[in-house]
Amino acid sequence: MAKKKNTIACDFCGRPADASEVLIPSAVSDVHICAECVAQLDEALQLYRDELSGAGKAEAAAPSMDKVPKPQEICKFLDSYVIGQDSAKKYLSVAVYNHYKRLAQKQDDEVDIEKSNIIMVGPTGTGKTLLARTIAKLLDVPFTIVDATVLTEAGYVGEDIESLLTRLLQAADYNVEKAQKGIVFIDEIDKIARKGDNPSITRDVSGEGVQQGLLKLLEGSIVNVPPQGGRKHPEQKMIPVDTKNILFICGGAFDGIERKIAQRLNTHVVGYSNNSARSNVKRDNFLQYVAPQDLKSFGLIPEIIGRLPILTHLEPLDRDALRRVLTEPKNAIIKQYIKLFEMDGVKLTFSEEALDLIVDKAIEYKLGARGLRSIVESIMIDAMYEVPSTKTKKFEISADYALEKLKAANFETATYN
Repeated sequence: MAKKKNTIACDFCGRPADASEVLIPSAVSDVHICAECVAQLDEALQLYRDELSGAGKAEAAAPSMDKVPKPQEICKFLDSYVIGQDSAKKYLSVAVYNHYKRLAQKQDDEVDIEKSNIIMVGPTGTGKTLLARTIAKLLDVPFTIVDATVLTEAGYVGEDIESLLTRLLQAADYNVEKAQKGIVFIDEIDKIARKGDNPSITRDVSGEGVQQGLLKLLEGSIVNVPPQGGRKHPEQKMIPVDTKNILFICGGAFDGIERKIAQRLNTHVVGYSNNSARSNVKRDNFLQYVAPQDLKSFGLIPEIIGRLPILTHLEPLDRDALRRVLTEPKNAIIKQYIKLFEMDGVKLTFSEEALDLIVDKAIEYKLGARGLRSIVESIMIDAMYEVPSTKTKKFEISADYALEKLKAANFETATYN
């Protein structure tokens, strides 16, 4: 038996059993490895780990500012897709450019540039989400758009706040270093407003509770993120993500905030003093006077307002802007339908009167730019159903045809002059 033991050797280096500290047998076959080979393998693995960590650090190095588009270049790119909203474009362009500057800042710099998270307020259909989607095409950092309406406090039906960062990890192909320098657009931020001013015995799990949970993300902290999203549970593996360098852009319609602004602007002082600034208020667009105190009156808690220092608004689209939205942008609605018919070999045209009718109906129903799509779809549905089966090569949408289809679709039957 002792003789057989002496014949056993390491299958990697050939070292006999009596020359090694210990021989480790394989669990599935008659193969052995000595302690010395295990130590060498451990050293090789450590070198490999060091090389990987060095590559990760090199990838996470500060970006070169030479390739970063300047604010005016970013704004010009937005102009080709989004009509109007010059103020919001300017704020957004500067914020994104400064975000790149923060990433390029040297770690040993004495001046620590803080991030400037943004909140955009504007009516539905004015281009908040479109601005975010458009700027994502231009950026060289991970970008994701998430919806705040599904968020609830931990332990309740819905999604945890940390799931916002899951989308960012997916956009970065689960590269944590890259995701930690990304941008998150939180849409429908107004849907997590506090439901009431007075404390209640029930918890506001989808309102103020979510705002409290968002504080740590906006401020900058290390958050444990579930890699697949959804609910967290004790056995699930978590990915730690540092949100210090993640830029957050929030957008919401804040329906009814105009009343809060009007109440603030129309507050009368005791006495005979006359505030000339108040007399110059443009009452057709109160949103341009939005201030942090209005967001607080609407239901956002002061802590979250303080972590969104840049507040900008989007103008309601007037008739001229809606008319341009129909035809001018690269992805204009009319251009999309012309392309659809072109793929069937049909040349589609719209008369000027038909375009004016579409715009007038969008203004009448106060649907904004998003309403243009539903109106044009109602007009085009029959043509898209019938024309592909015919040999028609040209098709024109006139004002009379458009009005007839709108009546058939149960839109208002007011005559068009």
